[in-house]
Amino acid sequence: MSGPAITSFSAVRSEGGLFPVDFLAKVLARDDRDLPDADDASYHLPKGERRGEAINRSWARMRGLWETFDRGRRDLAPTDTGARLTRESLLLPLFAELGYGRLQAAAEEERTIDGEVHPLSHMWQRSPIHLLGCNTDLDRRSAGVRGAARISPHALVQDFLNRSEKHLWGFCSNGLVLRVLRDNLSLSRQAYVEFDLEAMFKGEHFADFALLWLFCHQSRVEPENGNPEACPLERWMREAKERGVRALDTLRDGVTRAIERLGRGFLLAQAGESLRGKLRSGELSMQDYFRQLLRLVYRLLFLFAAEDRNLLHPPGTDGHACRLYAS
Repeated sequence: MSGPAITSFSAVRSEGGLFPVDFLAKVLARDDRDLPDADDASYHLPKGERRGEAINRSWARMRGLWETFDRGRRDLAPTDTGARLTRESLLLPLFAELGYGRLQAAAEEERTIDGEVHPLSHMWQRSPIHLLGCNTDLDRRSAGVRGAARISPHALVQDFLNRSEKHLWGFCSNGLVLRVLRDNLSLSRQAYVEFDLEAMFKGEHFADFALLWLFCHQSRVEPENGNPEACPLERWMREAKERGVRALDTLRDGVTRAIERLGRGFLLAQAGESLRGKLRSGELSMQDYFRQLLRLVYRLLFLFAAEDRNLLHPPGTDGHACRLYAS
């Protein structure tokens, strides 16, 4: 059964091209006819239970746990990282709801690569799960904080994934945001999917939570026969890339047709005499005419994309202005 049609999210973002937003919307739609590994059975649910039911149950529980956690973090001392509170009252229950059970602390041998021990907090099979306190920034080093002292928590997980041949996907969270990372050798650009837990629960963004449940569930990173490349997230990533290639091919054909039709239309229009004269005299070259048409087409594409994702008007825009534009 399909879920709601979503083209943008309030508390989810994808960085580095790991997963396009439109592909994440496909995951949320829960249409197993259009996406591999997206049926109820692939999530290891009991017979007769649907994903929607499990998500609703998890949402109800996690909203209550968030409120308890949110109250508790206000009482933390400035020097307290909040690690115990964040893990025990929020993150460990969240991962339990996602099918991981009670996460166990990562053993030293699980965290060691080429003799170097990475101070990761937890491990589930072939996936490092690094859980920090709510007062620890994921993108900065924090002196004296285990798992954040030498390099940032995000960089720690990324370095582990990049250096290990046995691990492809990992998680990193401080209770305020949760990130899904993959082995990524790019030194200039981070790649991850981020779920803003604070915005999600405070803003009551159920659809974003449903995507988190579907995307981060234990079954998504479960390796088949010990092979980390044989898991649903990896297959989804390959599918997203293939769809992107097909979309680019379609876009290329569409752009070509648009340039031909617009170019012909401007020349044949009654008001096109000036344009025709410039082309005949050489004042405007065919190459420059083509460049102007191409620029026009891509400006239109940019506009259409902004409209489709409800990004054209900033929050708080007067409703009359939006209606005036639409009309």
